[in-house]
Amino acid sequence: MLTINVAVLLAVIIVVRLRRRTHARSRNDEKLTVLIVLVFGILVAPTAFGQGVLDVVGQLASGINDASR
Repeated sequence: MLTINVAVLLAVIIVVRLRRRTHARSRNDEKLTVLIVLVFGILVAPTAFGQGVLDVVGQLASGINDASR
């Protein structure tokens, strides 16, 4: 089973890739970044950190929904 260490490595790669200027990226480079982000999401989702993020986002969405009523 993969551990959070792989997810941390992917997070670092994502940050480095996204720091580059937009016009310096090719279409294939953008596709690779999207693929890396998707794999990162799949790795982080079942962890306690991923569940915590999901709970926070859910509470935020619920709060916005309740405020709009």
